[in-house]
Amino acid sequence: MKGRAVAETVTVLIAAVVAFPLYWMLLTAVKPEAEVITANPRPWTLSPSLDSFVRTLTVQNFGRYFLNSLFVALVVVVLSLLVAFLAATALTRFRFRGRTTLLVMLLVVQMVPVEALTIPLFFMMKSVRDVAPAFGLNHLGSLVLVHLAFSLPFAIWMLRGFVAAVPVELEEAATLDGASRFRFLWQILFPLVAPGLVATSVLSFIHAWNDFLFAKTFIISAAENQTLPLALQVFVKPDQNDWGAIMAGSTLMTIPVLIFFILVQRRLVAGLAGAVKA
Repeated sequence: MKGRAVAETVTVLIAAVVAFPLYWMLLTAVKPEAEVITANPRPWTLSPSLDSFVRTLTVQNFGRYFLNSLFVALVVVVLSLLVAFLAATALTRFRFRGRTTLLVMLLVVQMVPVEALTIPLFFMMKSVRDVAPAFGLNHLGSLVLVHLAFSLPFAIWMLRGFVAAVPVELEEAATLDGASRFRFLWQILFPLVAPGLVATSVLSFIHAWNDFLFAKTFIISAAENQTLPLALQVFVKPDQNDWGAIMAGSTLMTIPVLIFFILVQRRLVAGLAGAVKA
């Protein structure tokens, strides 16, 4: 019992440390400006205010920035899940030349720092603009393409374990019952690996939704295609940053992620547990 109490205490302390930045963000968002800009900050406020949220929501084209971020995140999630599911199935169920090399490459790609690839990707997108303008610079397609490329290796590697956990005998039984491979893939295998799909979708959504580096690099002059993280730059000023509005905007950005997480949390836990077992 004593050991359990110690473990629970340590868990609560770790949770408090992790949650404190979120608490400070929300606190700063509801503090009056005089309490935000002070030499003696306090971890509470007796006069909460929504002025910071008002300043954030009144930014020109804020709704457009929100929809742009939502579009990029959802498209990346759908495409990454579809492609990763098919690729993981192919890597697990079929034996072909270069299969092991491809699996190793999926691991190696995840080790490369994103910052090291930003400049090469910029020139690549600049070249793509001449061939496919929708995926070039200043277009949301460039963000979708880049985030898809970074999401796929992890998604494929993770889903591979879930597909491998489904017995081959199940596919053989379905074939004997007259089910085609396509029907087995979407009506039997897809529901069985749904927890893994949910787990990978959450990570893909968070990475695409919170992205600032690629959005800043690829969306240069098209203000109508900017995403929500870029909108917060309005409050970054040379003389004095508007920290209240910045934290209010960050709080608003967190809400869709929390909603998405709440909707899929049950399957997410099962997916992460399955990934550990795999």
